[in-house]
Amino acid sequence: MPLYQPPVNIRTLTYTAPGIVIHYPQVSGLADRQAEERINHAIILQIQDMQRTQQHMQTGTNPNTTGNFEIKTNERGILSLMLSNYTYSTPMAHGYTVAKGLTFNTTTGTAYSLSDLFKPGSNYQALLTAEVHAQIKKRNLPVLEGTTVSVQPNQDFYLADKSLVIFYPLYAITPYYVGFPMFPVSVYDLQVIATEDGPITVLAADIA
Repeated sequence: MPLYQPPVNIRTLTYTAPGIVIHYPQVSGLADRQAEERINHAIILQIQDMQRTQQHMQTGTNPNTTGNFEIKTNERGILSLMLSNYTYSTPMAHGYTVAKGLTFNTTTGTAYSLSDLFKPGSNYQALLTAEVHAQIKKRNLPVLEGTTVSVQPNQDFYLADKSLVIFYPLYAITPYYVGFPMFPVSVYDLQVIATEDGPITVLAADIA
């Protein structure tokens, strides 16, 4: 993957329906139109899946949904973003937010799972799990009783500049009031086990 690639063009589109306003990104102007279509299609599918999740979580009447997104990385051929969906329905005690990270190779349109970032056979799960436990202790985060905190191959994550950020859904490991527990890990601490031409290695490289 060439180190310098210009940021991709991102348009903000808005889907509206009764009780629903969802702002979402779509990329445009990529040299490979198939790669562009893969990325945009994956974003749409993720938004639809988040809506289905909300239908199970918010089971009241008259649901109101707001969807937003944040661009975390848009450089060096890597696009990493976070989608969020907040829904409240009557008479639930409070609304619920679903958040998902998506990370793409903008040359090929390939979406990365967490396991794709590391060399096969590496101990990335144990290393990241240990880091999450250390941050929980350092930050004095309350963990739900009986919860086993671990990092899985399909773990939610995004890349932000020089960090891999691991995060968990609401209620997964901490009480609701904590929000989304997020754990940033420096890419420099992961270089040894990162795939040779993968996003972590690319982001850790010096400016050319």
